[in-house]
Amino acid sequence: MVMYMKIKDLLTQNKLTMSFEVFPPKTESSFDSVKSATEEIAALRPAYMSVTYGAGGGTSRYTLDIAKTIKAQHGVPTLAHLTCVSSTRETVREKIAAIREAGIENVMALRGDIPADLRDADRSGWAYHYAIDLVRELKAANADFCIGGACYPEIHPESADQKADIQHLKEKVEAGCDFLTTQMFFDNNLLYNFLYKIREAGITVPIIPGIMPITNANQVARSIQLSGSFMPQRFKSLVDKFGHDPAAMKQAGIAYATDQIIDLYANGITNVHVYSMNKPDVARSILRNVSDILG
Repeated sequence: MVMYMKIKDLLTQNKLTMSFEVFPPKTESSFDSVKSATEEIAALRPAYMSVTYGAGGGTSRYTLDIAKTIKAQHGVPTLAHLTCVSSTRETVREKIAAIREAGIENVMALRGDIPADLRDADRSGWAYHYAIDLVRELKAANADFCIGGACYPEIHPESADQKADIQHLKEKVEAGCDFLTTQMFFDNNLLYNFLYKIREAGITVPIIPGIMPITNANQVARSIQLSGSFMPQRFKSLVDKFGHDPAAMKQAGIAYATDQIIDLYANGITNVHVYSMNKPDVARSILRNVSDILG
């Protein structure tokens, strides 16, 4: 059975749930293996699955293929990512039309990373500069879309300070974001502090914490580069102790992520989004660790 459910409605059901993020293949030759991995994760029956768009939209043509399969064949609600940076209005509107035609009603509106060859280019003529521009475009195209946005418990790498970051976030919500998913973080206190500040600023939409299980030592530097995330000493000690042993590091990384997730549930969070990196075994292990908690 195909599930038609808006994520904002799912988040109001007041029960503990878990969702997973997957990404489309980078090349056509890897499509089958990636599709198989994402279907394995879908078979775990998460609350929903998000499918990323790829840096610079490079893998965008596969995003809807994966999202449609997850929804149609496994009955799992899907959230299709869409980015707008350096894109023309015509291109973005074509992508939005394709999302509507595919029957996808949940869209994650993101600016996206600026391609390396355009970082020093004149951007004054670009149709879209920020995610808020895409949120407005989506609302204009279909007021019935359920739109998600990103938020940063620490601070957006390009923001001057957290106060300015939260003000921009509020504007994005007022433009039409129905819920927000956080960038990865490794210290739950950062999230709790962030939630206090945004609620005080008048941002009332649901916030979904995003958890990244670090299962090999090479992920650490990459994660810091992508998100600028603070690494607690407890986590650094884990990597120092087990990083040289792939099996031990994988088990320790899953345990650390599980500990974060249990603490979030214990402190009133009802949905946790796991950046599962197309790894069904990692998703399966985490779900097994909290199976009785989820019920």
